[in-house]
Amino acid sequence: MTAPQPKIRFIAIDDNPLDLLFLSEMVKAYPFLENCGTFTNPLEGYEARQYLKPDLVFLDIEMPAFTGIELLRKFRDEVPMAVFITSHPDFALEGFELSALDYVLKPIMEERFAVTVARIREFWEMRQKSQAYEVLFERETMTIKEGHNVVKLSQRDIVYLEAMQDYTKIVTPAKNYLTLSTLSCFMEQLPSDRFMRVHRSYAVALGQVRELRPAELVCGSAVIPIGKTYRPIVSKLKM
Repeated sequence: MTAPQPKIRFIAIDDNPLDLLFLSEMVKAYPFLENCGTFTNPLEGYEARQYLKPDLVFLDIEMPAFTGIELLRKFRDEVPMAVFITSHPDFALEGFELSALDYVLKPIMEERFAVTVARIREFWEMRQKSQAYEVLFERETMTIKEGHNVVKLSQRDIVYLEAMQDYTKIVTPAKNYLTLSTLSCFMEQLPSDRFMRVHRSYAVALGQVRELRPAELVCGSAVIPIGKTYRPIVSKLKM
């Protein structure tokens, strides 16, 4: 008999009780997410993480006493995953720089929240399996140390890269790898004539781009969003 998958324990901190209630109702559709507590007082939420030991925290940004940004700075090393849920898009860049897993704008749409949950689950499962693969960059290849195994991966096999907090997911047609290296580090090592960053969270292999749209592109079989600040550069791609 297969053992049940462990749940992802989370807390939510938001000074608006109605927003907390709405979030609590939405997560009921995902049984693997376990609500360990909701807090309208940021300080109480911060202190609660010591004894609740959550795997994930949902954070508002504009709150009294502490902002969500300040809170994440305080416990980013203690909580593996953080997602901002806020009415303020202006803090998105700072949120991603703090390695937030996602940044969702209010009011939360079910479709958008489903994307966030899928991202949470994938990151958690890969992290549990690997505790992060080590990666060594070479001229045409990269060597990925996966536990006791060593995988030699050609750069030409990469479809796209996705930032996931302090990790980067390498997507290939055959398998995905989670590496303990930031997307910025990847972009410094990979050739700029083959790879392009198109979003804070995504970089694509130019040879895998099949279709270019105003706000997204098709890379392999995946649809990748194009960040607003990257659109002028991406629009110059020749298909």
